[in-house]
Amino acid sequence: MKIRPFLVCASLISISSGAFASEPLRAYVGATLVDGTGAPPVANAVVLVREGRIVCAGPASACAVPGSVAVTDARGSFIVPGLVDAHVHFAQTGWADGRPDAFDVRAAHPYEETQRELRTRPERFFRSYVCSGVTSVFDVGGYAWSFDLPARAENDPLAPRVRAAGPLLSTIDFWLNLPAERQFIFLKDEAAAREGVRYLAVRGAQAVKVWYIVTQARPVEASEAAVLAAGDEARKHGLPLIVHATGLAEAKVALKAGAKLLVHSVVDQPVDDEFLALAKGNGAIYCPTLTVLDGYVAVAKGFSSHAPVAFDDPSGCVDPVTRARLAETARLELPSGAALDRFEKRAAPARAVAAANLRRVKAAGIPIAMGTDAGNPGTLHGVSVHAEMEAMQAAGMTPMEVLVASTKGGARAMGRDDIGTLEAGKRADFVLLAADPLADVANLRKVRAVVRGGVYRTQAELSAIVASEGR
Repeated sequence: MKIRPFLVCASLISISSGAFASEPLRAYVGATLVDGTGAPPVANAVVLVREGRIVCAGPASACAVPGSVAVTDARGSFIVPGLVDAHVHFAQTGWADGRPDAFDVRAAHPYEETQRELRTRPERFFRSYVCSGVTSVFDVGGYAWSFDLPARAENDPLAPRVRAAGPLLSTIDFWLNLPAERQFIFLKDEAAAREGVRYLAVRGAQAVKVWYIVTQARPVEASEAAVLAAGDEARKHGLPLIVHATGLAEAKVALKAGAKLLVHSVVDQPVDDEFLALAKGNGAIYCPTLTVLDGYVAVAKGFSSHAPVAFDDPSGCVDPVTRARLAETARLELPSGAALDRFEKRAAPARAVAAANLRRVKAAGIPIAMGTDAGNPGTLHGVSVHAEMEAMQAAGMTPMEVLVASTKGGARAMGRDDIGTLEAGKRADFVLLAADPLADVANLRKVRAVVRGGVYRTQAELSAIVASEGR
């Protein structure tokens, strides 16, 4: 696509570091704009920003640039909305220490200490997200300290905007808690479900998350009444219901309970007409989360072969602490119960079913949001969005569909109408890319700069900030 130079009266300034939010108006000119709505790209576009908001985004003929405005020459770039990861967990690290139920390394890294680090320094992951072009995330389950993250991050241009669901309502009495803190509230019965939702509402949860786990001892039907009660109570408090349900039967129960967001693919069998009708009736959003099991496999391979965990980070967005933990895998013995074949047997069949179900959900017109389940072992905060988006494309979504799911779709999942697209009045959160994302979503890796809340930083600056975390 040929980009024509756009001339303005003010002399063009070079792209540089620093916060532009204090300037009254800034223009980004000459890029190709892909605004996140699904509309065709606009060549030689103008994006006008004032005090952290979009004033105008579109063709030069529609967005006049006043002569006194500071201008950034963006010719040769592609501007897209900041990415939204609609499925993350700040109470998990991306390595074994955050999930001792899967890889028990507590002898080297006590779980209490891991949680202290996560609670006190979420910035290490904040920086990784922005460095990766992610400007908003939905934390859909963790400890109650996550309720503080939205306010902590909202006005920080080096942090993604955050929404937090807080402790999860679980259909099993899961043990991964702290002595005086729970991240899993047991859905023992209907009364426990309602009490749990009321607690979350009082604490300021922005959603209610149900972890719908099915076991031989507790089949789908055993938890159905409690899940339905949780959905009913969430409606009374005006809170959206989010459900982790990887089986078709429990996913249908979740939708009957009023689920607005399903944060995993159905992986046990093909979705059917009843599922699609229930999802449409709810206006539910489907977050396929295709690659998280691959992360478990990668960590298990590291332990079994005494090698560092391989990770994909071409732009230097993974923080030093996480890098050190991934390297430490080579020095630790394989934790009991973490056999590689166990994870591979789960991941291999799930991939094919998940991809086929994503195609059927897409064909039915059900909204899709990109989400990674970041924080789980091998699914790193920030950088994991790229593998996830590429998996969505490989499953049959077009690059435009993936981009919309990763911007507008994520904003819808978060319940925020001020982000996700580049339109007048929206937050000035966007990414400048060196290549066309509509040719291949892999080009979303080629970040030149990120604008978060109107503040511009180059990729090099962001990776340097990430590298300094923890020093």
